[in-house]
Amino acid sequence: MVNYKVADESLAEKGKESLYIAENKMPVTAKIIRERFEKEKPLKGITIAGCLHITKETGNLARTLKAGGAEVYLCGSNPLSTQDDVAAALVQEGINVFAWHGNTDEEFYWCIRQCLDAKPNILIDDGADMIVTAHQEYEDLINSGTIIACQEETTTGVKRFKAMEKQGALKVPLFPVNDARSKNQFDNELGTGQGIVSAIYGMHVLFAGKNVVIAGYGHCSSGMALRARGLGANVTITEVDPIKALQAKFAGFNVLPILEALPNADIILTATGCKHVITPNPGVFNRLKDGVILGNLGHFDIEIPTKELYEYAKEIKPIRKDVEELIFPDGKKVYLLAKGRLANLVLSEGHPSEVMDMSFALQSLMSEFIVKNQGNFNRGIIEVPIEIDDKVGYLKLESMGVKIDTLTEEQYNYIHGYEEGT
Repeated sequence: MVNYKVADESLAEKGKESLYIAENKMPVTAKIIRERFEKEKPLKGITIAGCLHITKETGNLARTLKAGGAEVYLCGSNPLSTQDDVAAALVQEGINVFAWHGNTDEEFYWCIRQCLDAKPNILIDDGADMIVTAHQEYEDLINSGTIIACQEETTTGVKRFKAMEKQGALKVPLFPVNDARSKNQFDNELGTGQGIVSAIYGMHVLFAGKNVVIAGYGHCSSGMALRARGLGANVTITEVDPIKALQAKFAGFNVLPILEALPNADIILTATGCKHVITPNPGVFNRLKDGVILGNLGHFDIEIPTKELYEYAKEIKPIRKDVEELIFPDGKKVYLLAKGRLANLVLSEGHPSEVMDMSFALQSLMSEFIVKNQGNFNRGIIEVPIEIDDKVGYLKLESMGVKIDTLTEEQYNYIHGYEEGT
């Protein structure tokens, strides 16, 4: 029996079309690994709960986990990122889904609790909300050993878990899949970088000649900066990390404090993982240029101070789907994308399937690894095994028809030894 709550079950056929499109661009997750999982059933008897963006790509991860024998539960990791057609299609395929576009905060956590009530053995999170909720409200689930291990998919979530571990509050084994090379060097940099196109979609503006301010210069932000420059924008980076600021400067970008960058910015995009990148007070709001576009590509809606902007504006006008015109007391107009939430997922369809193929291949293989090695993990953060990270890379290259060299025995001994010198 499938348990679910979705927006509209009649959207299932459209969702199947979306899943098919993504499947053809995800050969590692949706073909190579899935075909093996169907034969071997490495996840038989295991319940997996995922708090993830319910997109066509995530749908193919769920299909692969189910093919491996798992009972799969899904809820959305963002109130606005669920693709309702995909959610409906997955229900028809026997996957338990509690997600719909536009749920409230109360409904968001209700969906998480529906998944945790299933007593899952593996939790796959995107932003840490499910695993943190399990710690706060499901003590029996945490302490009983029902949860074998967890995975975290995004930078923001990993930061939260590092804080939990430092305070001695993390009581489960947790693999930060976000930190694996096959994930963050592609999904984060290329996927979020291309997400800058969402800003064009949201307001249909020409980037060429615009002054674009990118807050942060990590994996996600640096990809955004590169693509904004490729579209012809004048790009300014704001940072708090001196090394990242140097990297941005030596990459040819302007680097300024954000207060100095605001007055000339035509477009401001954030992806820092921190709150109040734009300080929430009228003095700062008044520095914004008339007509500026504000978009966030970080996980939560706190980088741009959405709540305070709404309170300050004298009028808020929806001007197209998921775009609002905020009119300030002085008549200045500011355009907010996606209510300050993930613009690339809300305004468009998220990261391209090709890069999500690697992220979800990694999560599929890590789920198998967790099951095979259950009982051998200590609580706390555990690095993804390099062998699995490399395996994803090799499988992706294979699917693309690309061959690479291998080390000879002599070369291997040289780079792993110390005796041979000048």
